[in-house]
Amino acid sequence: MPGLTGQFKIDSWVEETYQELGGGAKLTEARVTQTFEGGISGKGSVRWLMAYRPDGTAHYVGLQRVEGTVQGREGTFIAETVGDFDSKVARWTWSIVPGSGTYGLAGVRGTGTFEAPHGGSASFELDIEFE
Repeated sequence: MPGLTGQFKIDSWVEETYQELGGGAKLTEARVTQTFEGGISGKGSVRWLMAYRPDGTAHYVGLQRVEGTVQGREGTFIAETVGDFDSKVARWTWSIVPGSGTYGLAGVRGTGTFEAPHGGSASFELDIEFE
């Protein structure tokens, strides 16, 4: 599996609380768009369901759609994301949903990681292969 690396920037972040749990704990939904550079060149959009703890840390899950170019192939894929925010850095893993690749990215599979310091630049790694 070739390892891809790169960066992304957050283009928009809209987060809404849908349930207050008391003591600062809450459940939210974040709708986020991104621009990728490096091993992936293109745009991303993700919806995260986030569970904040009273100390401000959070655990989250989501589905992310990536549209762009990977190794000279254009198309889209969906990735499942699972991560944690420790109040300073968000870290998560992603795995491409089998069968979700389109056009030149049909048959893509892979797993990887993201890291996004609060207010800083974000990076990703993704090991991929094609069927």
